[in-house]
Amino acid sequence: MNNNIFTKSRLEAACFTPGQLLQEDSNLPEIAVAGRSNVGKSSLINALLGTRLAKTGQTPGKTRSINFYRVETKENFALRLVDLPGYGYASRSKTERNDWRKLVSAYMNNRENLKLVCHLVDFRHGLLANDKELQEYINQSGKNIFVVFTKADKIARGKWKSTRDNYIRDGLYSVDVPAITSTFTGKQEGINELINFIVNFLSK
Repeated sequence: MNNNIFTKSRLEAACFTPGQLLQEDSNLPEIAVAGRSNVGKSSLINALLGTRLAKTGQTPGKTRSINFYRVETKENFALRLVDLPGYGYASRSKTERNDWRKLVSAYMNNRENLKLVCHLVDFRHGLLANDKELQEYINQSGKNIFVVFTKADKIARGKWKSTRDNYIRDGLYSVDVPAITSTFTGKQEGINELINFIVNFLSK
């Protein structure tokens, strides 16, 4: 385990169609993780869970299902971490992109247990056009958004704060100051802080 808060996790289901989506459980608040293809979503989820449950790979758009992970904490509190399929990969067909929209919309709409969407953004590029479209969609859906910057190891540490502040000034939706993370092998950054934020946000 990479943290001392999340103690146990398991994959509950991988859902490829709206009809397969898990029913809401009143005892399980949900935190969704969304982001562009190849933003490092699976690596970050594995870092949060402290185990390799999410499949990673060099090919963008590897995750095409909505994956539900049940997570338990030291305080016997449980939640669901929901991995949404990556978006914005140009080689996908129009049919596949439409399927993505239908699946994600079916999950997002009227999902009362969805308390927060962690929007992963590549720290090197900031919010690209597809990121801004997703933010507008989530915001219009009435869901809370928290921006999580990934791949911070690609930028000199001394530039982290100024880079983040520039992105904030450019405009983004986030319930708090965006997190800065890296899952670079052997040197994770910001993961425990992100876990603490999630737990504290759900306890409000």
